[in-house]
Amino acid sequence: MLDFSLSEDQQAVKKMVRKFVDREIMPHIEKWDAEQHFETGIIEKMADLGLMGVCIPEEYGGQGMDYNTLAIVCAELERGDTAFRTAVSVHTALNSMTLLQWGDEFQKEKYLTPQAQGRKVGAYGLTEPNAGSDVAAIQTRAVKDGDSYILNGSKTWISLCDVADHILVFAKTSPDDGHRGISCFIVEREYPGVTTRGFKNKLGIRAGNTGEIFLENVRVPKVNLVGEEGEGFKIAMSALDNGRFSVAAGAVGLIDACIEACVKYANERETFGRPIGRHQLVQQMIAKMVAGFETSQLLVYRVGWMKNRGLRNTRETSLAKWYACDAAFNAAVDAVQIHGANGYSHEFSVERYMRNAKAPVIYEGTREIHQVMQGEYALGYRKDKELRKKLPEWPFEKEEVLS
Repeated sequence: MLDFSLSEDQQAVKKMVRKFVDREIMPHIEKWDAEQHFETGIIEKMADLGLMGVCIPEEYGGQGMDYNTLAIVCAELERGDTAFRTAVSVHTALNSMTLLQWGDEFQKEKYLTPQAQGRKVGAYGLTEPNAGSDVAAIQTRAVKDGDSYILNGSKTWISLCDVADHILVFAKTSPDDGHRGISCFIVEREYPGVTTRGFKNKLGIRAGNTGEIFLENVRVPKVNLVGEEGEGFKIAMSALDNGRFSVAAGAVGLIDACIEACVKYANERETFGRPIGRHQLVQQMIAKMVAGFETSQLLVYRVGWMKNRGLRNTRETSLAKWYACDAAFNAAVDAVQIHGANGYSHEFSVERYMRNAKAPVIYEGTREIHQVMQGEYALGYRKDKELRKKLPEWPFEKEEVLS
């Protein structure tokens, strides 16, 4: 049986986050965006509400809610601004859910629990100056030295680079083995040799923190190796399944914001003696937004349903991310068009929506990468194998810890 209704808990979370966004983000976001300021106080307030670990089991400090509740949170946050949805995507989806899936009990206790509680912030370090879509081309090296690894290299376009306490860093432990020679490590900001530098003057998401991470002879304990040596590529790709899910959910929220802004404006602005909402071509643009919103939301919730049941969802997540992010960008472009010259002004939020909407079309798999993936799935060239470790099904069952 198909059930499209939200549970009482999900409805309560949606209402809570929407009120939070209206109270804590909306009154300040234009200023933060203009000043290129990332307000870390929002992360602290989200932690107080339990939003930094909403879909992490209670035994590891989270709220224990289902994966679609994470989608709801991301959609509502992006309605306020992409910067704060990005913070949850990176911290929860890319980092914490990866530790939940691949980490051992030591790593879950030391790193996942404080992250789920919001006492520590997590980031994800995969992209490099010369390695984006081509993950196997990363140059960061990890050389074993006794009970540690020595890491050298750099990462770029890393969200939360200046504020994260823990960073999942992917490095080559066997440089001659391509993607089979990549491993994953938990790197603490306080380790000697770790430095960061934030970017300024980005096209969009100016209220977010994005930049570079530099690793110079960083000594990382062997116990911080996530999974097995050489398993980093699989870990990175499964993490991206989670990240793309949250990005697609955020796109739903941005479309919602566009509809909200355009309906208000179209009912207030008059031309030729009547509200512009009475003009059919304006109605057409808003209708396309509605179709994009409804379709994207269904694609996202299907992925969340699959995650709840422990089903492999790489193909479905790819489709949701591609479709929803394109739909959000198109909605934002039309929102500016509906606002006319006013849409070109910083005084109206749709200008910010359009700038923000471009980045998700690029990161975590470009539009073109996802089109290729979908074509390969349809043609039978791409098939997903079972992973050694799966993301826990929901409802979560408390794991027995063997001493």
